[in-house]
Amino acid sequence: MSRIGKKPIEIPSGVEIKVAKNDLDIFEVSVKGPKGTLLVNVPKGVSVEQAENQLSFKVKNEEAKSDKALWGLSRTLVNNAVLGVMEGFSKVLEINGVGYKVALQGKKLVLNVGFSHQVEFAIPEGITAEVEKNKITISGIDKQQVGQIAAEIRAIKKPEPYKGKGIKYIDEQIRRKAGKVVKS
Repeated sequence: MSRIGKKPIEIPSGVEIKVAKNDLDIFEVSVKGPKGTLLVNVPKGVSVEQAENQLSFKVKNEEAKSDKALWGLSRTLVNNAVLGVMEGFSKVLEINGVGYKVALQGKKLVLNVGFSHQVEFAIPEGITAEVEKNKITISGIDKQQVGQIAAEIRAIKKPEPYKGKGIKYIDEQIRRKAGKVVKS
């Protein structure tokens, strides 16, 4: 039994949820809130039931391992959609290095991170970026998309272990290595 899958989701006030079943026997959960609307497709082996202000998830076949594995995942995806339309998600990145800069020009981030050229990163729809000195804040209602965009920005110049130069998450700890030691 999935401990996460068994927990019902409490629907907060201001959030409207519609559960529909499509032709392929897949439940589609539409979550609408003050920040926007998200659509979550629940896999075949899991069913969704809505009662008053709660959503509950059940496995159709308790013997199938794959269905049980998707049970908790389905509940978490829908719960993240509910949290996203209520509060939203954000990730903060920090740029470290001499001469490393970032600027926001319209829907593009322009990064100077030690290359011979500037790197331009286009921000997709549904995501907002804010720049304050050497910090970039990525925010949006879809948790997966926010994390993906933050990871793509970090991948432009990953932090290196000797001086810590590069783009890192604000709470990330970089394991430092010792440089060359001259024997005398």
